Amino acid sequence: MEPAQEQDAGNHTLLTEFVLSGLSSRPELQHLLFFTICLIYSMTLIGNLLICMVTVHPTLHTPMYFFLRVLSFLDISTASVVVPKMLVNILSEDRSISYLGCVTQLYCVVFLGATEWFLLAAMAYDRYVAVCRPLRYPAIMSRRACLSLLLLSCCSGKVVSVVQTAWVFSLSLCGPRRINYFFCDIPPLLLLSCADTSRYERQLLSATVLVILAPFCLILLSYACIISSILRISSAESRHRTFSTCSSHLTVVTLYCASGTLIYLPKSCSSQDTKKILALIYTIVIPTLNPLIYSLRNKEVKEVLIRVMAVLMKK
Repeated sequence: MEPAQEQDAGNHTLLTEFVLSGLSSRPELQHLLFFTICLIYSMTLIGNLLICMVTVHPTLHTPMYFFLRVLSFLDISTASVVVPKMLVNILSEDRSISYLGCVTQLYCVVFLGATEWFLLAAMAYDRYVAVCRPLRYPAIMSRRACLSLLLLSCCSGKVVSVVQTAWVFSLSLCGPRRINYFFCDIPPLLLLSCADTSRYERQLLSATVLVILAPFCLILLSYACIISSILRISSAESRHRTFSTCSSHLTVVTLYCASGTLIYLPKSCSSQDTKKILALIYTIVIPTLNPLIYSLRNKEVKEVLIRVMAVLMKK
């Protein structure tokens, strides 16, 4: 089935549907890919739902676990925006996605990704206050402050997604119809433009620096203060416990920053196939790893998780 097209005034063929090539066009790999992606998606749902269940336990009613619960919800949402359509395309000969479907998918991916990145910056601030201002922590990180940081993250993500989606689809997208990607994202859509994209690429560079690198610098500053405070703790056991609560967050930050920067920096050295692999890590693999990273390195989460699993097994 060929995507629908329209003719514009400049005799360009404007696309009203797109064809997603997926991860691989080799027929012998499709069933293996379907099984693998299904397994990863199932792990994402189970792991993040368990984190959501565990962090509502009365002993974990602290800002850190509030943000962790929101992070798990965002991970579930990000994977769910990309994976179901991807699984359908793997087993289907018709891999088309409508223009409106593409707009919606791009908006959701950018919104969830940007919101999660701002949330990670808020989590770094929470860790900074907990380690460097422990006596004032309950007052600074009140429920109202946590909700304000969450609202700020969501509003920032919405602004970024609205601007980026509007600018991408303001370009004349005229071909080729088939894009070498498994979902609608900014880098592959730019390749479909029949107009000069240099102005937009400059804007994308500014947005990447603002959205990814600026919060990353704030996160690094927070952790510089945290490490300085940790080194002043006399007890080796206390130093290890404090650092372990921060290292999980720092691991996730590093994964997000590295993959996101290489994907969205215009004119980066990454090829389109490399960006596809990075996007797979960014949207599917990292949401699966987050519950493991936070649960395996957090004693409180592990203890509550064991209790929850014991209750579930009894039932």
